[in-house]
Amino acid sequence: MTLQDRISADMKEAMKAKDKVRLAALRDIKSKIMLALTETSGADTLDDAAVTKIMAKQLKQREDTLAIYNEQGRADLAAEEQAQAEVIRAYLPQPLSDEELAAAVQSLVTELGASSMADMGKVMGAASAKFAGRADGKAISALVRSILG
Repeated sequence: MTLQDRISADMKEAMKAKDKVRLAALRDIKSKIMLALTETSGADTLDDAAVTKIMAKQLKQREDTLAIYNEQGRADLAAEEQAQAEVIRAYLPQPLSDEELAAAVQSLVTELGASSMADMGKVMGAASAKFAGRADGKAISALVRSILG
């Protein structure tokens, strides 16, 4: 079962269980998937990597919104964003710790034979694909810069 199929099935379960928070999060993800499908070749499904990328982006948006709500003292809205973020997080692969990410990026730089900032694009492309959904792009970029620079 693909990730897209799992989301659809879980959406039906959330409807039956009348789980409004889970349903709202899954509907939002489903709509983003459908939008991506119409923007691309018009295929019926996306591969799991593309769905993971969409979900990671949605999680990041939820976390940014959560921070804003917390700054403004809107605990009611913050709680809902937090709950939806947890639903999305459950579908994503386990994030890498800082130590694991540093070791993995160092290994990738060595594997690619990168030695200067001129190789940054090559390393970032490979790292973004390899760590999709498991690490933040800014963290990866900072590590690559420190290793190559």
